Amino acid sequence: MKPGRAESVSPASLEGGVQRREAASPGEAGFSRSAYRRFLAIPTRWMDNDAYGHVNNVTYYSYFDTAVNEHLIRDGGLDIAGGPIIGLVVETGCRFHASLSFPETIDAGLAIERLGTTSVVYRIGLFRRGTDSPAATGRFVHVWVDRATQRPAPVPERIRAALAPLVVPP
Repeated sequence: MKPGRAESVSPASLEGGVQRREAASPGEAGFSRSAYRRFLAIPTRWMDNDAYGHVNNVTYYSYFDTAVNEHLIRDGGLDIAGGPIIGLVVETGCRFHASLSFPETIDAGLAIERLGTTSVVYRIGLFRRGTDSPAATGRFVHVWVDRATQRPAPVPERIRAALAPLVVPP
């Protein structure tokens, strides 16, 4: 891999459980701000920094979770405490392209790559304010289930309506 280049994995690159990676630049298609349909400003916190002076890698997943759930609760009416249908995270992934640190405000971009019957694949980009290239890009997958039985259930209609405008072409 060339320095300064992020990696992407294509389904065809998986062989026997081993990933073969092909290089992708953060500026290539699918990575700029225009690849996202909604943005949420998230301020970094002092506690987000690690001993190296940048946001710790695990904190990026918290930003992903915040971007997704803020939209589901605010626009989709998700009742996290008592709703009969809930979204369970079954997959996450993150590619790091540049460091973030406190104090900064991150613009978390959100798009939907796939809106299925019982699942949703989210695309998330974390951008430093005023930049077009992301510091990190991520994938977040929800499977919607009945809270009581934990069996797959259709994405609730109000949530589907909130997600539909965020769908991007493959």
